[in-house]
Amino acid sequence: MKLTSVLVIALTFQVSAAVSSQTITFSGKNVPFKKVISVIKNQTDYVFFYDMAILKNVKPITINVVSTPIEKVLEQAFAETPITWIIEGKTISFIPKVEKTKGLTFLSLQQNLVKGKITDEQGMPLPGATVLVKKSNKSTTTDLDGNFTITATETDILLFSYIGYTTKEITVSNQKTIDVSLKEDISDLKEVVVIGYGTQKKEQLTSAVAKVSAKDFNSGSVSDAGQLIQGKVAGLSISLPSGDPTATTQVLLRGSSTLIGGNANPLVLIDGVPGDFGTVPPQDIESISVLKDGSAAAMYGTRGTNGVILITTKRASGSYKSSISYSAILSTQQISRSLNMLNAQDYRNQIAAGKRNTNDDLGDDTDWLDAITQTPISHTHNLTFRGGDSKTNYLATFNVRKLEGIFLKSDNNLYTGRVDINHSMFDDKLRFNLGYLNRSGNYTTTGDGASFNGYTYRQSLIRNPTSPIRYEDGTWDSPGDIGNFNYDNPLGRLNESQGQNRNNFSRLNTRIDFLPIEGLKLSSLISYSRYNETRGYAESKNHISNTRGGVNGYVSNGTRETQDRLVELTAQYSKKIDNHDFTILGGYSYQDNFFRDYWMTNNDFQTDIFGYNNIGLGLGIKNGSTFANIGGNTAKTNLISFFGRLNYAFNDRYLLQLSVRHEAASQLYKTDKPWGTFPAISAGWRISQEEFMKNVKFVDELKLRAGYGVTGTPNPNGFGAVALLGYGPSFYYNGEWIRTLTPSQNENPHLKWEEKHEINLGLDFELFKSFITGSVDYYKRNIKDLLYDYAVPTPPNLYGTTRANVGELSNKGLEVLVNVNAVRTKDFDWTSSVNFSTNTSKLASLTNDIYTLSSDYFYTGNTGEPIQTFTHKVQVGQSIGNFYGFKVVDIDDQGKWIYETPAGERQSSADFARTTENKQLLGNGLPKFYAGLNNNFRYKNWDLSVTMRGAFDYQILNYDRMYLENPTVLNYNRLKSSEEKVFGKTQLTETALEFNSHYIENGDFLKVDNITFGYNFKKLGKAISSARIYTSVLNAFVFTGYKGIDPEVDRGGLAPGNDGRDKYPTARTFNFGIDVSF
Repeated sequence: MKLTSVLVIALTFQVSAAVSSQTITFSGKNVPFKKVISVIKNQTDYVFFYDMAILKNVKPITINVVSTPIEKVLEQAFAETPITWIIEGKTISFIPKVEKTKGLTFLSLQQNLVKGKITDEQGMPLPGATVLVKKSNKSTTTDLDGNFTITATETDILLFSYIGYTTKEITVSNQKTIDVSLKEDISDLKEVVVIGYGTQKKEQLTSAVAKVSAKDFNSGSVSDAGQLIQGKVAGLSISLPSGDPTATTQVLLRGSSTLIGGNANPLVLIDGVPGDFGTVPPQDIESISVLKDGSAAAMYGTRGTNGVILITTKRASGSYKSSISYSAILSTQQISRSLNMLNAQDYRNQIAAGKRNTNDDLGDDTDWLDAITQTPISHTHNLTFRGGDSKTNYLATFNVRKLEGIFLKSDNNLYTGRVDINHSMFDDKLRFNLGYLNRSGNYTTTGDGASFNGYTYRQSLIRNPTSPIRYEDGTWDSPGDIGNFNYDNPLGRLNESQGQNRNNFSRLNTRIDFLPIEGLKLSSLISYSRYNETRGYAESKNHISNTRGGVNGYVSNGTRETQDRLVELTAQYSKKIDNHDFTILGGYSYQDNFFRDYWMTNNDFQTDIFGYNNIGLGLGIKNGSTFANIGGNTAKTNLISFFGRLNYAFNDRYLLQLSVRHEAASQLYKTDKPWGTFPAISAGWRISQEEFMKNVKFVDELKLRAGYGVTGTPNPNGFGAVALLGYGPSFYYNGEWIRTLTPSQNENPHLKWEEKHEINLGLDFELFKSFITGSVDYYKRNIKDLLYDYAVPTPPNLYGTTRANVGELSNKGLEVLVNVNAVRTKDFDWTSSVNFSTNTSKLASLTNDIYTLSSDYFYTGNTGEPIQTFTHKVQVGQSIGNFYGFKVVDIDDQGKWIYETPAGERQSSADFARTTENKQLLGNGLPKFYAGLNNNFRYKNWDLSVTMRGAFDYQILNYDRMYLENPTVLNYNRLKSSEEKVFGKTQLTETALEFNSHYIENGDFLKVDNITFGYNFKKLGKAISSARIYTSVLNAFVFTGYKGIDPEVDRGGLAPGNDGRDKYPTARTFNFGIDVSF
């Protein structure tokens, strides 16, 4: 059930280039018979089927034909050979000549021809299915309509097979036509899984690896590849905490493994080349494999600590006939859930009740959120071309994504083209693959360096709903607004700013495989990627930031460029000796990355007419404005690696894998140990293959796995071990402004890798003839030599902190996956999949022999202004993600908080000391449990899929309630819940905004993430091979007690669970799609 609808065509399907002429021109002496066949194939659209054995005794021939019909060419070619031929349609079959041919008629020869059609259980043709004469090399494949023709004797046994279906055997007897219906093979352990530098059958895996194929992907207008597998893989948390069309998914695999934010993401490889979830369009992806444990990821050494995600794109193949496919998606969105704010009438009621100033009624009725939002219309188009023959074939895709966001001036336009070309030579011993991808994009920006400024959304909530969109004089903001730093016109912010980000990404990669002898494959992969970005942003003179600051406009420009080069050389040898199976792999890898960034800001412009296009007109730089700057960065990193792997299987029952990677990175330049070694070992026992299991009929497959692996993570900053200087403030001297340089990093020659040591125990199972399949994994991680920025004295140090390897983090969890093939009949299918995972992480240490903290904790996270305090505490022996703040347990009759001290004593608001010592644990922002439930239904041509996802046992700090629920704050609009009684007693009267436990909420949720309902058309004629229409809803429903917009908030870094104010709310997306293949 893990085989995709795309893989349905990825078969051994011979294709020859079609040409209009069916005549042959060719001449030669002592020409091998295979050469004659090759010439005919190249000049016509005929295909050949024959037993290789009958050509062994055929001697080279002499032939000379010019524009000769195919029949005459065959007569000349076969004249002096022991074989003859039959033409049936576009198929040429070879059979031995009968010794006494007198009286032998064409009809008697034709009796050896067997025709037929291969279909699935629903009667749909299976193109590319294989028909093999048992105990021979004679075979053929079906055409696009599932038809086949093959020569066979009455005693021959034909084997009918197809990827993802069970094989069927039929004796020919006197049958001239054999129609076959194959059943889908629902075994989960038979599928092929992409792993590091190769593939393996799932039944032979000894590590924790998950695979999701295209037919199991989430449908609709997904943001990137991450959303395709959201909720599908146990232990892989994928969330999209923003509705911004430029936003990407947030990924966390098996919990946190670092204290440094730049080190948290898994390594993503697209066809073996580093990238990210946005590198290729989701429509171009064939499958995604997730290497979860250390023994699987250790092949990638220092890049594999946070796991490895391998994306396989749709590729060119000689198994495809020429075809064109087109897909389109039309979508719209709405905010998933809006906050219930006071409207204009509510506001006036508060004024009348004396709860606000009498002059706060400005006489209008404005829904500020509605004023800055729109009903977006987005569309995606994908066109795919396939063609070629078994030697040279190609795939070309063109993808257009024009996305609109919920907010005005919020969009993302992406145009992607991709080409994949294969060519083989010397009887398929030498194979070339060339791939090229180009993606151009542009999006509007309404913030400096940001697609959408979340501060504008905040202003739409707090803006007085009785104020007009514009005042009578045409201005956006009144003088009172200008003097108030918490009060902007959100529509004015949008309309008085303009910006554009234009970017281009291109990637060229080539792969060469050489198979000189049986079992040996020598490969090279070379890739070059380049990303360029230009950005411009301008705020007019009338923008609130400038009128408030008394500045005549602001402009910023910038460019960014990255270049990546990758060279990998591998050699793999496979050999089977009796019951011993060996595969040995060795390789070398070199990767370098170049980064360059330039930026410039300026202000004080005489006119707004040029926008961001003439930054030099501003007077700010000349006058030494603090808003005017010029800067840039350049960095280069290198990674050199040697790696090897041994796979061994005895009797297909006992499995062993050993691997090691040895590498060095430029981030450790000038250190004691720039090289690191990362070994791994894993083993498997296929218990189901043991003799004592033969009578246990309900067990189809049962495999026990165990693995241990070491991976590393380098310092994300380039040249992290040497002292660095950075830009400092400017000063005015002798009539000009002088820019200073100041220390930005101390040297540390002892810097080294973070190292993750991971143990994984797993069990794969398949029961009741594949009715139930699944896996269970338990893992324990110990991350040593954690990087942390230590406070150090200056002098003797140049800078106030030094990055060092001092910490230790422990991490453990359980993952369960169960697939159920509940119903499978001709008209109705129902498959269900459930996954469940747990994760806990603790900081074990934060000191070493050189660096010691004065205390075993530090604070992180921030509430923002005006509260300005930390939200989280990271402490040795405690879990990552703990909220720390004041605990309130009640409210008194006057509406004042009643607190509880860390010692458990209740104190009134007047007696309670609001000090750091009185803060205590209030919850944790990381879920302890994750779950996913996927159901797929098919009734005849109709299909329905429902994906559900949940996270449990965690807390969220609701910033909106913390800032907008206090009824004493007069300069903000507020939530309607501010009028409610606290603890069911009375309204709050505390005048100070405060972070306390009242605003910490339970974040548990269950989402109906994706609902897709579709119809598949059959028998549409010869021109259209398949068609499907569908509708889907993303982020359809959420069941939660959380009072904010969405309980799926940012879980990254060391302050997870903070639902901040400056954001882009998550969206509910409605899609209509169509897929057509020609």
